[in-house]
Amino acid sequence: MILHFIFVVKEEDREKRQFEFKYVQKMSQFYKVWIKEKFGKDYEIQCDELITKPRSIFQRLDTHTLLRDHEQRGNNIYHFYLTHFRPFWTDCTCEGYHAENFGMVFWQRPKGYNDSLFLAEKNCTTVSHELLHELLRISKNKKFIQEVHDIWTKHLFEQLEFEQYGEDFQKTNGKPMFLTMDTSQLNL
Repeated sequence: MILHFIFVVKEEDREKRQFEFKYVQKMSQFYKVWIKEKFGKDYEIQCDELITKPRSIFQRLDTHTLLRDHEQRGNNIYHFYLTHFRPFWTDCTCEGYHAENFGMVFWQRPKGYNDSLFLAEKNCTTVSHELLHELLRISKNKKFIQEVHDIWTKHLFEQLEFEQYGEDFQKTNGKPMFLTMDTSQLNL
């Protein structure tokens, strides 16, 4: 099985956002380990950039465009798009979208340069949200949407802590490099 992370970046922003792409590369390797540990699934990980050029208002890049890209790349590969725009339509409160072998999230740009904690808090957590939908779906969990949203609500409104991982991909109580949803409450 292949999980392909695709960092969608505007052509004019590419150089300025290289730190973020390097984080995405590390995060993708982290999720390989995390998925194996939590779900026993061994994904081959791929990671690259999708560089976008300016478009007219009628050719706006959105979910449907990425779904077409996903189909062209192959429906049997799990493509996960990290986008510079909010999806026009979303099924999640975290500004993400999921379908079979397809995920996307709005990737928030940090205000300061080299702010990996911001990337972990704002982006890595939403990636885990959308990944959990798909991993529970393929595990035949009939409540794969509701369970994830119930835990997400606890994270946002009931002070449920995100799971913290260091650069070595191990749980940590120190400054995290990666943050994920708490999976202890899932019916795995």
